[in-house]
This record gives sequence, structure tokens and C-alpha cells, in this order.
Amino acid sequence: MIDHTLDTANAILHLRPRSALEPSDFEQLAKAVDPFIAERGDLAGLIVETPGFPGWSSFGAMAAHMRFVRDHQKHIRKIAIVTDSPLGNIGEHLVSHFISAEVRQFSSSEAAAARQWIVGAA
Repeated sequence: MIDHTLDTANAILHLRPRSALEPSDFEQLAKAVDPFIAERGDLAGLIVETPGFPGWSSFGAMAAHMRFVRDHQKHIRKIAIVTDSPLGNIGEHLVSHFISAEVRQFSSSEAAAARQWIVGAA
């Protein structure tokens, strides 16, 4: 499950994964952001705030995640990963090879700084 909010004023999608990711999570995210992108253009940023990666519920969920990334990465300028997990640092470097957005990790105490990093560049 992914809790999400779309800050339309600043064009920021904020994700908070809560449990193993499901295919329906990515369908819901697409329904939330696709109309915004079609009407207003690219997102200034994406904030992924999580204590650690919760994994996928199934292979289908992993495939849905990869499709979502493939279809949306070109519409996101910056990605802030807010986590204290050591996987965040690995994710920052790994993800940056597959997407066009600038990626940066922030500790869980720096959520406001992550948001400011995106807003400051919008």
C-alpha cells in the first residue's frame, strides 16, 4: 500500500509506502498524476518517504512498478528519497542510471529540506 498526496500548487507527488507494493498501488498513482501531467505538464518532483523499501507483493507488482517508472520518469524533474535506510544511498545511485530525474537522498529528519530542494528548483 502506498499513501500519496499530490501538491498541485508545487507539482510534487509525495509517496509513503506502508506495506508490500501491489499492482493496484500503481494504478491509483497513475490515476492521480496522469490528469495533472496532461493538463499542467511535468512534476517538479517526487518525494518517497519511507523507513525502508517494503518490497512487492508479487512479480506482477514489481512489473507494475517498473512500468510506472518507465512511463512517468520523463515527467519528473527531481526525486527525493527520504529514509534512514542504507538502501536509500544504494537506491539513489542505482536509480539515477535508469531515469532522467535528478535523485538525492535525505535522512528522515530532513523531510522539509527534501521538499525545499524540489520547490527551490521548480
